Amino acid sequence: MTAALSLRSTRSAHDPKLMVRLAAAAHEIRTLSIAAIYHAGSGHPGGALSVADVLAALYGAEMNVWPERLADPDRDRFVLSKGHAAPALYAAGAHFGFCTADEALTLRKLGSPFQGHPHVADLPWVETSTGSLGQGFSVALGMAMGLKLKKSPARVYAVLGDGELQEGEVWEAAMCAAHHRVDNLLAIVDYNKLQSDDTNSNIMGVQPLDAKFRAFGWHVIEIDGHDLDAIVSALEEAFEIAGRPAAVLAHTVKGKGVPFMENVPQWHGSVKLSRQQAEDALKALGCTTNDIARWLDVRN
Repeated sequence: MTAALSLRSTRSAHDPKLMVRLAAAAHEIRTLSIAAIYHAGSGHPGGALSVADVLAALYGAEMNVWPERLADPDRDRFVLSKGHAAPALYAAGAHFGFCTADEALTLRKLGSPFQGHPHVADLPWVETSTGSLGQGFSVALGMAMGLKLKKSPARVYAVLGDGELQEGEVWEAAMCAAHHRVDNLLAIVDYNKLQSDDTNSNIMGVQPLDAKFRAFGWHVIEIDGHDLDAIVSALEEAFEIAGRPAAVLAHTVKGKGVPFMENVPQWHGSVKLSRQQAEDALKALGCTTNDIARWLDVRN
């Protein structure tokens, strides 16, 4: 478990030790996501693996939110608009002390608060329920606008899937955010180019995303979404933008870290992992035999 260290007080050269800690967090997010999906018998591994580095940087370096200060009105808010990546959110929560790993492993179990999509009534550190694509982003916008009216220093961070951008509601929110100069809102697109059935380009292309967000009045930053140093730099840049919202287009690989899942639409979800598939995935992520036993042989 580790607490976030806000970059707002350390806007100098990136500390190599911080980068090591973030890499360890991303590794655990991927590992615990695979284990939780295995135990659940269903889930969405592709998008959970692609967003792990972004979540590690947000919780481990950027956001002012801590387990012991969940009631602080000036805490930052995080919204996982692509709610199907809940296993990664729960894994991040476990790594940064909002829950335990064993609790996160109860994903989708009857009676567990760790539902297949985040549910605000079940988990005190989840800001809003998400799953119906597009709606989470609209809620994030409403939060950001409310915080500005209260003159709060808090910021709102929303992670969207690129397939989610096919929803018209997203662009209504984008238009509204720019019109009202909601500069305490940051949208991060997990730009892995795939959705549940095929590539985005084959189903309904969303390109050119950079030009679209700019046309709506947003500041746009494009990065490699698996380069932790680049992610941290993008978060720093976005923090300094005033008078308009910012969007980070994080180019990622669906299924990142597990070769047989990478860039394969069928691993979007909802899939059931066999024991062998789970073991192979964890081995690919660098887990030892003892690690694999710890994650897969637990009873929940």
